[in-house]
Amino acid sequence: MSERRNIPPVNRVAVDVGGTFTDIVLLQGNQQYSAKVLTSAEAPERAVIAGIDEVLSQAALDFSAIDLLILGTTLATNALIERKGARTALITTAGFRDLVEIGQEDRFAQYDVFLQKPRPLVERQWRFIVEERIDAQGTIRIPLNEAQVVALASELKTLKIESLAIGYLQSFINPQHEQRTAEILRDLLPGVTISLSSDVCPEIREYERLSTVCANAYVQPLVAGYLQRLQQQLSARGLRVQPYLMTSGGGITTLQQGIDEPVRLVESGPAGGAILASNIASQLKLPKVLSFDMGGTTAKICFIDHFQPQISRSFEFGRVHRHQKGSGLPIRIPVIDLVEIGAGGGSIARIDNLQRLQVGPDSAGSAPGPVSYNLGGELVTITDANAQLGLLDPASFAGGKVELNVDKAALALAQQVGQPLGLGTDEAALAVTEIIAENMANAARVHASELGKQVDSYTLVAFGGAAPLHAARLASKLGIDRVVIPHAAGVGSALGFLWAPVSYQAVRSFYQRLDNPNFTVINALLAALSEQAQRIVHQADTSAEVLLERHVYLRYAGQGHEVPIAIEHDIFDQHGVSTLHQRFTETYRQLYGRSLDHVAVEAISWTVTASTPAPAIAFPAPAHEAQTSPSTTPRELYSLQQQRRIEVPVYSRAAINLAGKQAGPLLVVDEETTTLVDELFAVSSTPEGHLVLERHSLAGGTQ
Repeated sequence: MSERRNIPPVNRVAVDVGGTFTDIVLLQGNQQYSAKVLTSAEAPERAVIAGIDEVLSQAALDFSAIDLLILGTTLATNALIERKGARTALITTAGFRDLVEIGQEDRFAQYDVFLQKPRPLVERQWRFIVEERIDAQGTIRIPLNEAQVVALASELKTLKIESLAIGYLQSFINPQHEQRTAEILRDLLPGVTISLSSDVCPEIREYERLSTVCANAYVQPLVAGYLQRLQQQLSARGLRVQPYLMTSGGGITTLQQGIDEPVRLVESGPAGGAILASNIASQLKLPKVLSFDMGGTTAKICFIDHFQPQISRSFEFGRVHRHQKGSGLPIRIPVIDLVEIGAGGGSIARIDNLQRLQVGPDSAGSAPGPVSYNLGGELVTITDANAQLGLLDPASFAGGKVELNVDKAALALAQQVGQPLGLGTDEAALAVTEIIAENMANAARVHASELGKQVDSYTLVAFGGAAPLHAARLASKLGIDRVVIPHAAGVGSALGFLWAPVSYQAVRSFYQRLDNPNFTVINALLAALSEQAQRIVHQADTSAEVLLERHVYLRYAGQGHEVPIAIEHDIFDQHGVSTLHQRFTETYRQLYGRSLDHVAVEAISWTVTASTPAPAIAFPAPAHEAQTSPSTTPRELYSLQQQRRIEVPVYSRAAINLAGKQAGPLLVVDEETTTLVDELFAVSSTPEGHLVLERHSLAGGTQ
């Protein structure tokens, strides 16, 4: 772990805008105040302001007292998945108009005769070409046809294009033509936002680069408008500091950087959850942790080894087939390597044409929401099933923001699930929760297989509004023996934002063979990337020490994929080449069980990550003491193990702290979430206030 800053701001606020709920956390010293409010999809800033108002009121503060504000948002993610972005056009090199549709020219499901490929973000009629050509060495072969660019301006204006992506061949090595095109069109189309592939993704592989710049352009007007409106409203209420934004790579950045490159915000919420799980792992000395974040719309699963989540250079969004790699559209940005599926409290259950129960990936969201919200929702969701099973307190759900109508949920479950399958209402609700648990378990198994990991050797860390309800069942399906429910689990991702450093990763593709490197050019490239990354970090934090990490992506000559290797020396020289070659060989053998010592090694891309030390923040204590004994009213719930309704005790987290280890079945209730401890587990509390669920074989009982 990196060195930590020792003097954090006094009043720190983090906001995670989810698809269903917006979570807000205020830390005042070691005291925590939190809130959940329904996300206002049409104007997300409303929920952000309302939530901050609520936690400030709890702490008797106003906006001017905030010393640090970090925002995470699913706005870009939802716009991409739901195809609700801007009216976007693409300009590319003549002859390559259909590259975003051709993709890799492969089939992600080789034998599926009904295979459907993901639809590009930019439709064909809005893709345009310009004569120009730069070769792989950066030499101009065909000059940019500026007359064609000028002529395109009037056509784009007629089409009412709102955002423009520009991606030419080889622009990662020479961006001159892209920059000149943007210069011309900014004068002729003043109201149109413009994204350049040489800025957003200066790397080889035209398909991934074009897909990334299209995604950036597609969400830019939406995200920019939201962030600008939010900043204006925050300033009007007296906020005196510039807000930070959480990025998909696990760092925070400036508001302006989020406006310029909103594609880096696509997985910002899940990144906060992974950071929280990493800190839990470090605090409890757990070298292998499986992070499980389940909210109202999605569930996210991430493997964390030795207290660090794995960072990837790419991911897919909008997969046509939920678990099929290659069935989505690629985005090349730094991102915490996790898998996300449509499995949240609002995920909709239905019976398909083959009379099978399906749950998700579509969600009822916050409007109209689940049936039990009583806000007009008519389709059964996981929340409705949990309410029917007795796992939720109708009066205190989401901190009392939503009073659940269990009778209405029961009627919908009976009609939509129970009657078609010949099940009673309780059995129908149990079937919904079992299907979603299996979906999540399957996603974890697939992800573990792709990464070469043994999932049953990990500890499950579960957080988010819905995860603690499903964590024990998911652990049982995966063969996991220990589950940790962190303090403030219901707002875990927002809390994780506060541990994030300010960071930025700069990248550039530059081909070199290690047996004949150009040291002068390589060192100049690394210096330029370092300057770019440090400049952006200093815009957010001018006084902090900046740490640099440099990597090169290596492969054997002729291969299609690279392996990242750290560059440990300040100056890249012959000694550095020998060290890189040796470490690449060792890493390749670990990954693939062999090395190709007779084949030359190629360097493809170079990255420099600048970051500040992680802030030193202790886990907060609750602002108010919770009850210290079991609830006077036990809860009746439906037991999976016993297949009948049973009465179970209800504890507050503080009561578990005092009572010591307790065998399930029981419920532990927090302000923002509820933890189900079933018959297979016992629960205890750590000194830090985290719940630990252990199978009876580990906890001292019998299974």
